[in-house]
Amino acid sequence: MNQKVSNPKVEVPTGISCNDKDYLNTLLSCLKEMSKNYVMAMSEASNECLYEKHKQVFLSLISLQREVYELMFRKGWYSLEQAEIQKISQKLQMLSQEYQDLSA
Repeated sequence: MNQKVSNPKVEVPTGISCNDKDYLNTLLSCLKEMSKNYVMAMSEASNECLYEKHKQVFLSLISLQREVYELMFRKGWYSLEQAEIQKISQKLQMLSQEYQDLSA
């Protein structure tokens, strides 16, 4: 049985206008997308200096992304489900087998 892991939800105004939850949701989505783009930029950097610059920005982005996620979680706008031990064990077994197959 999955249990939700969450905090009490902070109510926000509903309707056509944006509220704090909407703004943070949009910000989190943008930060996730920007992080993906910086990973690509780092992998394609033509020299070490450029790579390091992209890496610095990337590290700042993922730190900010985590802060926004934690704020949303504290306000009850983001919830998680507790995974069953059996499902975790099955996933571990599957990934371990895939790893062994790659190493063969």
